[in-house]
Formats: sequence, C-alpha cells, structure tokens
Amino acid sequence: DVLLAARRVGPTGRVYGLDITPEMIELARRHQVEAGVSNAEFLLGRIEEIPLPDASVDVIVSNCVINLSGDKDAVFSEMYRVLRPGGRIAVSDIVARRELPAGVRALMVAWTGCVAGALVQDDYLARLDAAGFTEVTLTPEQVYSLADIERMAADMDVSDEVRAVANTPGTPEALDNAAMSAHIAAVRPLD
Repeated sequence: DVLLAARRVGPTGRVYGLDITPEMIELARRHQVEAGVSNAEFLLGRIEEIPLPDASVDVIVSNCVINLSGDKDAVFSEMYRVLRPGGRIAVSDIVARRELPAGVRALMVAWTGCVAGALVQDDYLARLDAAGFTEVTLTPEQVYSLADIERMAADMDVSDEVRAVANTPGTPEALDNAAMSAHIAAVRPLD
C-alpha cells in the first residue's frame, strides 16, 4: 500500500508506512529499494501511538489493521491527532454487523482472522464521531456467510478449533452474516 501510495503522491509527496514488527519494517525497506521508491519512509511503532507530529499528514490509509488493536479509541484519537485539518482517512476493516458470541471473541484464530476484534458497525461509527471525525461513512464490501467462514477456517487449517466453537448451541446462526469487510471514510474537520 505504501509503495503504491508513494507513486500516487508523486516525487514531492511523502508517504509513511507503520508496523509494529522490525521484521516487517526490514522487509518493506527491501521492497522499497527493489521498487526504486525514494519518497517513502517506514516507521517502527504502534497504531495507538503513531510516531509522527501533530497535524502532519493529509491522508491515512489503513488496510485491515484496526480490528487487531485492543484500544481502538486510542487508534482513532491518534489518527485524528496526526491528520491536518481537512485530512481524511480511508480504512478497509472487518466490521461486525451485530455482537459476536463470547466464544468466538475468545478464539485466538478469530483474532488472527480479524473477526474477534471487529467492532459492531454502530460502535465503529460512534467511536469515530467521538474522536472528532465528520463525514463518516461505512460501506459494506462483502458480508461473510457461515459457509465463507468455514472455507476460510479450512484454508487456514484451523477447522477443528473453529468447529468446536461453532458447534456451541446458537453459534452457527450467530456467525452467519455477522461479519463483513467494509470501507470506512472520515474527515478531520477544518479548525
């Protein structure tokens, strides 16, 4: 995403990539060299504490990461802090359409599959609003059926673990069409 964005902003623009693991930063920097991109910088850090100054970026792009954070309010606050007035966010994330069963939220594979940490749609919008964002939109991209979830579990080779939780009474019905990938957009208003 960073390398694609670096091409879009042109030679006078600057793009930052953020990751929590040194290994991913190292890999990103290797890809940057291979791609011949000079207007990107990769930062080691957490999305709850973005290592950039206040009001320093125009756009934040996040691709299926916010659902992994344990402190989403801090994420939204940090996004707001580093955006310039009039700046915007473009987020792709997994969002719950309704509350998920506790057994699913406790399942580690559901966290790594980006489902357990998903906010319920109305909560997602309310938290962005509370952080100060305006013009907030959430557009569903794909709603996941129980069959979709079962296929993903099989692909990840965790079918037995998922099946054990899914066989809890009421859970299959609760999971069917309960999660979606969505595009979320919002603006930091002008001061």
